[in-house]
Amino acid sequence: MATEHSAPSHIRLTSHPVEGAYGALPVHWGQLDPHVRGPIVGSTANRSQRNVIGTHSGSYGVYRALAVAAGALMRGHKPDLTNTMPTDPIGPYPQWGDPLTIVSMDPFGAVVAEAFKDEIAQGYDVRPTIAVTKAHIDMPEVRHAMAAGRLQADGKILLANGSAVVTKAAIEPVWWLEGVAKRFRCSDADLRRALFEETGGMYPELVTRSDLGIFLPPIGGQTVYIFGQPRDLANPNVTLTARVHDECNGSDVFGSDICTCRPYLTHAIEECIRGAQQGGVGVVVYSRKEGRALGEVTKFLVYNARKRQEGGDSASNYFLRTECVAGVQDMRFQELMPDVLHWLGIRRIHRLVSMSNLKYDAIVGAGIEVVDRIRIPESLIPADARVEMDAKKAAGYFTEETPPDAERLATTKGRAL
Repeated sequence: MATEHSAPSHIRLTSHPVEGAYGALPVHWGQLDPHVRGPIVGSTANRSQRNVIGTHSGSYGVYRALAVAAGALMRGHKPDLTNTMPTDPIGPYPQWGDPLTIVSMDPFGAVVAEAFKDEIAQGYDVRPTIAVTKAHIDMPEVRHAMAAGRLQADGKILLANGSAVVTKAAIEPVWWLEGVAKRFRCSDADLRRALFEETGGMYPELVTRSDLGIFLPPIGGQTVYIFGQPRDLANPNVTLTARVHDECNGSDVFGSDICTCRPYLTHAIEECIRGAQQGGVGVVVYSRKEGRALGEVTKFLVYNARKRQEGGDSASNYFLRTECVAGVQDMRFQELMPDVLHWLGIRRIHRLVSMSNLKYDAIVGAGIEVVDRIRIPESLIPADARVEMDAKKAAGYFTEETPPDAERLATTKGRAL
């Protein structure tokens, strides 16, 4: 007899295979032909069709659940993808066909409406994990650069009102677990168990469904901003200016002066605009890894601990206080970062706007050439951020000079990215 604690009859656990009218389509990761690779089906509308662990929308999947619970969203709603295709074609590039080159996103995620139209017509709920559109961005620092004469409007890349014209892409994470494990030099089983345990058992399929190799993690994704022609990103003969930027809400949005995040971001945007105007192309990749992926709560706790220590904030205790609170200095782990560059077809970055050895080593270790690195001008470093800069230099985050690529590759060969 059912009790008040019984689960509704329409709810099914997904920790074991479910038979259905269609069944789940196989996914053969790393195939350049999307029909051979197969679609990513993470919708909960028909559980028998699912061929992944987790669901779409990354960290926003929980809000979708709230919308369903509140009655604002009909359970099983399927999106109408009419006229949603990318404004600019990206790929396919040879890197899409190497299973170990891209492991943390679906390279076909922007074109599912076309690539998998037959499967969609058959009733499979295939949803995009990437969207590509055009937009204008308007930042006061760009207008300041125009007023200072460093940038001039051209009516194409930079408009007279200071707005920059960009192509932008939003990317949700899609992890091929076997490839992610190899990237971190651990076993697939160890990765699955750690993900299962550290999410409080949120996804039992991680340890019960070894037949499911794709995971849609509930984490933030990336946004890509392209200045110039997107197709030029894949041309190693077109000068590419690039920055890979990790989220810092306090600085990027609200202008906090304890770090150099927004100054470096806006400096990179200025360099990208200038580079595109000179016949090149620019790209800024914005990754949501707040507080070195430790989270904003941890970051603020560390701020308090640093400033309240005897003698005040200091470079020598910068990472020590972080490790005392979080147990680790940095959890961004740049191993997965180059995937988005491979998705864009990038093989050479002529001007990398970054001083970070961690990012540089990950990019070069992934087989992408870096010709030169552009550091942040001293005039853009806020006074309160000097501690951060000194601490990172002492810890080896930064380098003052860019050694030849051959030398850097020799030092990174054989390491995890």
